[in-house]
Amino acid sequence: MIQFFLMVNKQGQTRLSKYYEHVEINKCTLLETEVIRSCLSRSNEQCSFIEFKDFKLIYRQYATLFIVVGVNDTENEMTIYEFIHNFVEVLDENESHLIMVNNSFYMLLNSIC
Repeated sequence: MIQFFLMVNKQGQTRLSKYYEHVEINKCTLLETEVIRSCLSRSNEQCSFIEFKDFKLIYRQYATLFIVVGVNDTENEMTIYEFIHNFVEVLDENESHLIMVNNSFYMLLNSIC
């Protein structure tokens, strides 16, 4: 099951986020900081799947954006990896620039997940 979905830039700033369980604001900030640090510190040659605390992180990079999905241990990593790619393709078809996806991001995530 998907726990959270993040869109992060290369500077480590969270641009968009969606949580599927209640998480307190201060814990969200701490979690996002740790997740972002884990993903941004990896090289392009390393795997896009990371074991992280109680869940797995699956991420993909598109230009200057990273899409990071946190899932539980039972989720299939390749399925989520392809889900991220399909999600970005749908956003790309509906928006001319990924930077302007705020409303579409939430509408699309709510309809998919």
